[in-house]
Amino acid sequence: MSVTNLILVTLLLTFLYFVFGRQKAFAVAKTSGGLQGMHSLPSHYGAYVAVWCALPALAIIVGWKLFEPTVIDSMLASSIPDSVHELGEKSVALYRNEINNAVDSNNIASLTDPVKQATATRLASLQNSAMLGLFVLVLCTVIALGVFALKRITPDMTARHRVESVVRSFLFISATIAILTTVGIVLSVLFESLRFFSQVNLIDFVTGLNWSPQTAIRADQVGSTGAFGAIPLFTGTLLISFIAMLVAVPFGLMSAIYLAEYATPRVRAIVKPLLEMLAGIPTVVYGVFAALTVAPLIKDIGSAVGLSVASESALAAGLVMGIMIIPFVSSLSDDVITAVPQSMRDGSFGLGATHSETIRKVVIPAALPGIVGGILLAVSRAIGETMIVVMAAGLAANLTANPLEAVTTVTVQIVTLLTGDQEFDSTKTLAAFALGLMLFVITLVLNVIALYVVRRYREQYE
Repeated sequence: MSVTNLILVTLLLTFLYFVFGRQKAFAVAKTSGGLQGMHSLPSHYGAYVAVWCALPALAIIVGWKLFEPTVIDSMLASSIPDSVHELGEKSVALYRNEINNAVDSNNIASLTDPVKQATATRLASLQNSAMLGLFVLVLCTVIALGVFALKRITPDMTARHRVESVVRSFLFISATIAILTTVGIVLSVLFESLRFFSQVNLIDFVTGLNWSPQTAIRADQVGSTGAFGAIPLFTGTLLISFIAMLVAVPFGLMSAIYLAEYATPRVRAIVKPLLEMLAGIPTVVYGVFAALTVAPLIKDIGSAVGLSVASESALAAGLVMGIMIIPFVSSLSDDVITAVPQSMRDGSFGLGATHSETIRKVVIPAALPGIVGGILLAVSRAIGETMIVVMAAGLAANLTANPLEAVTTVTVQIVTLLTGDQEFDSTKTLAAFALGLMLFVITLVLNVIALYVVRRYREQYE
């Protein structure tokens, strides 16, 4: 039996005990003057029993699977020949890896060495015994704790309070894990960035105008020493994002105003889902569309009017990215415009304002915090986009403000630096973390600015 099947069996038993606990609550209520004599609802008693069954069992499964590999490896160490141990830890790791692969693929017979076959057979036996032991332990735990919880059901037992305390604890743990995950990501990026900045000067990185991260692998090898000036990358990122915002913000905001203020319910029910379908299209599809349709079209138009347009340009990537981002601006802006109280519109109409004046002077200012939030989300989406830029704007780190030339972005270079088998001990690889840190700082600054705007305008309506 696999761990997945064991969890499914545990959940099934938990559901059955939930039903038993609920029925037990009804039975106890009949002898206690009805449900009015019970402290909690029957479903709370059922949930109380289910919690007693599920949480310890799942904790046992997680703990068992965490420590099982270590225990099995220690028991299997004596089966590895001394000749392998004498070759070092890497040889032992390769030996174990070969055996594990044979056991996982259920193909022990493929091992030609009799010693390896014997070791693999013992490993399979230990894993089966461990799985059987885990199954018996979990099953006994669920049954025993389920019976124990059923016996504790009484009219005055505070089942609701106990279940709610478990839910609150689960929510607190979830929030804590989310926060710690974020902190861990930031710290990991920060520490690796500090390693990079110990080899490359921070000022040179922030103000450098040349990006060429290729470095020599060995000291005696002929190769580039690397240039890590990030200005071309940030310039390309801002240029493409700016073009995308020029497309997404006007079209998204105008479509949101139309759907919220002018469109009939029938038109809104048709147009809004169709518009939001743009957000569900994979970015690689947008990238193919930009590379095969938009970029050649822009080049042909440029050639017709005498302009030199690169086959991969920032304009092509920005236009297609703007189309992709329109639903983010439109959907969020539509929701916040619709949420503006109707009383504010009625007051404006009562003062003699027209519909358009009401939208411009009442509805939009009232919805501005939400609109700013939608635009911020769109900007973050544009800054973090990769596939469209790779396929339509290229990989060249050019320092230019000309949208007709090829540029690249920070995210594209991060992917490029980490492509393939990499060891995180070279300046080239560590540069990806430095770029990620700079991108994080830029996003943080954008959030702070947006928060300032939101608070400033929200105060007028509170």
